[in-house]
Amino acid sequence: MREKLWKLFLLKAKFAASGAVATSIDYFLYLFLVWRSMAPVSANLISYSCGMVANFLMQKRFVFKLQGSSGRAFLLSALVSLGGLGLSTGIIYGLTQIPFFNEQQYVTKLVATGLVFFYNFYFKRYVFERKFI
Repeated sequence: MREKLWKLFLLKAKFAASGAVATSIDYFLYLFLVWRSMAPVSANLISYSCGMVANFLMQKRFVFKLQGSSGRAFLLSALVSLGGLGLSTGIIYGLTQIPFFNEQQYVTKLVATGLVFFYNFYFKRYVFERKFI
């Protein structure tokens, strides 16, 4: 049992590391687009999509053991990511209705990213390895 928990911890650590790189792409592209006067929701749609593709490529290579075809895994991963995109965009939309978060977009994006992390981990693990736990 202890060994199984340790393996799950290491898997989450690898997931977090690949996610950190993809999230950096997403986060900084989002801030850049908002800085260039793009609406936060539109900026999130673009930046999240770029981060999604980068994340898939890293997870396929470094995190999960692919069970099945790459095409199937990408399609399912994209569907999971679309759910994450919907959650993230909804959170950003809701938070930007609050003056503090509307003025502090770096905090808004950070909160949305943190909340979507666990959703992404468990569903992506299922896509790649066909197991939740």
